[in-house]
Amino acid sequence: MLVNPIKRAYLALESWFNLSFGTEWNPLYHLGTLSFFLFWVILVSGIYLFVPFHGSLAGAHASVEYITNDQWYIGGIMRSLHRYASDAVVITILLHMFKEFASGRFRGFRWFSWVTGIPNLWMVVTIGVTGYWLVWDELAQYIAIGSARLMDAVPIFSGAMTRNFVSGEMTDRFFILIEFLHLLGQPMLLVFMLWLHVKRLSNVEINPPRGLAMGTFFALLVLSLVAPAVSHAPANLSTVPQVLHIDWFYLNVYPLLEYWPEEQVWMLTTGITVLLMMLPWLLPKKDEPIAVVDLDHCNGCGLCFDDCPFDAITVQPRTDGARFEHEVVVDPSLCGACGICAGSCPASNPFRTTGGELKTGIDMPQLSVDEMRRLTRETIDEMDGELKILVFGCEHGLDVKRLEGKDTRGVKLICSGMLPPTLVEYAFKQGADGVMVTGCRQNDCFYRFGNQWIKERFDGDRKPILRARADRNRLRVHGAAETDRSSVEKDLDDFRVRLRALNEAIADE
Repeated sequence: MLVNPIKRAYLALESWFNLSFGTEWNPLYHLGTLSFFLFWVILVSGIYLFVPFHGSLAGAHASVEYITNDQWYIGGIMRSLHRYASDAVVITILLHMFKEFASGRFRGFRWFSWVTGIPNLWMVVTIGVTGYWLVWDELAQYIAIGSARLMDAVPIFSGAMTRNFVSGEMTDRFFILIEFLHLLGQPMLLVFMLWLHVKRLSNVEINPPRGLAMGTFFALLVLSLVAPAVSHAPANLSTVPQVLHIDWFYLNVYPLLEYWPEEQVWMLTTGITVLLMMLPWLLPKKDEPIAVVDLDHCNGCGLCFDDCPFDAITVQPRTDGARFEHEVVVDPSLCGACGICAGSCPASNPFRTTGGELKTGIDMPQLSVDEMRRLTRETIDEMDGELKILVFGCEHGLDVKRLEGKDTRGVKLICSGMLPPTLVEYAFKQGADGVMVTGCRQNDCFYRFGNQWIKERFDGDRKPILRARADRNRLRVHGAAETDRSSVEKDLDDFRVRLRALNEAIADE
């Protein structure tokens, strides 16, 4: 299977992180929750810094110097933590954007999360800019004058901003406004934007694994001790700073003002922003048919509601007069067409009927549960080797057809999470010696939770569970991306050895 170069680069980076941190603590699998953790570090350190801070033109720099030098053992560390956590959150956001783009998770039904996510980066940057402004040193002076030039290029300001700086007429009142924006106004708007960003998602986590959080904090603490954040000389609007140490994560736009007119800088930043927000339509993806509810076979249990990754399913009062109290309804604008709901439906049991079409409470038109049952049966019948190994895979992981051999056949699903656990039992009943389930890499499902839910169902931690009668020794789960064929083939070879040993043990009894 041809993998585009951008995705291949991301998968290589992800593989390296898996080797370095392990799959459970891989930062690339927890970029969202890691960003929330960094926000907490920024918040707590910011509150501490606010207590001794003097928010005025005359007192700001002196109070920051007191915090940094006289209280280096607490205040100085807090300032450095505040600085480096702020830089780190820009890195996690950029990596998150790269990951979603490289994996194709920005278009189709996912357009809303992508479009609402882009402004969050600019919100974080503007909060950082006002934070640097509050130090009121030479770097803050540089930012203030640059910001004034940029704002004056917007017609509604008409030069008013520059007069406050170039003429040296900035007042404490305006400085207090910047303080309000940094401490309250901008963060409140960011909180709203973050809520909007995850509004269409369910089971949203905001806490990274404890080990990853502790490791991140320790790294920030060490960096704060080794390279503490310091200020420039106090701001002086009558002079031009000669040497500045730019934080390129937040202030990368300002050096452009040395070479370009303000209007061109606005055109560049606005153009990049609009281009990023238009990507879902510039690189479109055809939406697949959504899940369909069959009330004749739905008892309103709500398991599909619990498992839906995109909050597309709601439980509502029954409308067909059946004896059940509730029914489920699918929102077409939110459905990701992943099929996870079909795998969670108790009615998706291939043993319910031996003849005729298998009907279930919620199903996918493009690959129904009845079709999965038929493919399972026919695929097993096609094998004529010493062993019969059936591999269930998904559209976004390794193509299972590449694993086929005399004793191995693959059935491709939309997502591994759409596999009803009872279908594994059914495969054993039809003569399969072993079943392997592969899909996206573990902890990195294209549909967020598919491989996690199927693993929990097999382990008996999530309904519907794989029943005890199924031999777990003949079942293997191996998440894999398109570039992981060699690791899956190696695991398949080990699986064959185990299955032969199990068969020999039965033959000797």
